[in-house]
Amino acid sequence: MNNFNRRDFIKLMGISTAAVATPSLLKTASAAGFSPRVVVVGSGFAGSTVAKHLRLWSNNVIDVTVVDPHASHVSCVMSNLVVNQQLSMLDITFQHTILNEKYGVNFIQSSVSSINHDAAEKQVFLENGQVISCDYIVLAPGISFDDIPGLDHQKVPHAWIAGPQTELLRDKMKAISGGDTFVMTIPKAPYRCPPGPYERACVIADMMKKKGGGKVIVLDLNPKIIVEEHMFSNAFSEIYGGIVEYIPNITINSVDSDNLIVYTNQGKFEADVLNVIPTHRAGKIITDLGFNTVADRWADINPISYELNDTPDVFVIGDSSGTSQPKSGHMANSQAKICADAIIRKIANRPLDSEERLANLTTNSACYSPITDKTATWLTAGFAYNKIEHKMKAIPASLGEAELHHVDHYKDMFSWSKNLFENTFM
Repeated sequence: MNNFNRRDFIKLMGISTAAVATPSLLKTASAAGFSPRVVVVGSGFAGSTVAKHLRLWSNNVIDVTVVDPHASHVSCVMSNLVVNQQLSMLDITFQHTILNEKYGVNFIQSSVSSINHDAAEKQVFLENGQVISCDYIVLAPGISFDDIPGLDHQKVPHAWIAGPQTELLRDKMKAISGGDTFVMTIPKAPYRCPPGPYERACVIADMMKKKGGGKVIVLDLNPKIIVEEHMFSNAFSEIYGGIVEYIPNITINSVDSDNLIVYTNQGKFEADVLNVIPTHRAGKIITDLGFNTVADRWADINPISYELNDTPDVFVIGDSSGTSQPKSGHMANSQAKICADAIIRKIANRPLDSEERLANLTTNSACYSPITDKTATWLTAGFAYNKIEHKMKAIPASLGEAELHHVDHYKDMFSWSKNLFENTFM
């Protein structure tokens, strides 16, 4: 770890694209009577951010419609604190009506059945029978999971897409007793929120400790702890020594959801509460509609705009995008701003690859992780566009993590999440 400190972290939290588009870029288009229309599919950190900023940065010139099957978004950020009942579901739930009332973003509650992206005027077909014509499409569908034989998420929650699954895991933890066994799996990287599963192990271990003890068995599909290794290994061995058992290099063969058993390459593990988080891939709409992917898993995009490499005027942002950047709510917010800037420049017929823009093309991923019910740690990484490799690469000076879990970090965690929620959903 470098000499990064808390003050540096707070300074870097706001890093994102600096050469941002301005409403003046759209004067020519609007004067000619062109009313650009954008449909955004998905309303999480990526979708809500791009919708809001397309309206803000275009001075309301761009017509923006968000399509999502849910009337509100439940944040994965801070959702582990619902599991231990420090927060309620209302604390992490955001209504789509806010973006409509404040910024004029249209919202349609439905799912997308198909997309016609070949014509100059694109069409988005909805399961409710509506057809939306538009000029640009932004897909922000989040994640989907690999199948695991025998896994039934109504009996064995993943709780990695927040909502009813979070409540299910919370209720199971309410019923667990001291001396019981909690077994969880960590998916193969890359996955949503790199520190998140290790954070969950700490939150659960803290709960078990308060109940008088028990076992938290962490089955990691990766060869080791992939992020904040010193912090989490210390938490597992010292803070929760005798409770947490960490086992890397796991392969899951199948799950017996009725009897709460997971079968692996290292034997079977029986649980009183079983939490299986499958390996991730892009949201189903990406593969269902035949868009090109990286490693048959993530959307193949150009990171200067998040436009699909083989599909003009269709963009993919957030967890579904195939980049070297971590998948997190903070990063999704950051990517969405670059995408909004790119769409405005395309509408105004301005280059996306100017020297000024590429030199300022930066994103940031920052997060906090609770270690106990009163302390937390933090992690940050900034990324900049590398013109030689044509990809976003980590900025060495921006890489940092907390040296210790601390009560001050725990307090800061709520300020950070509040700022992120407001920048995205309000």
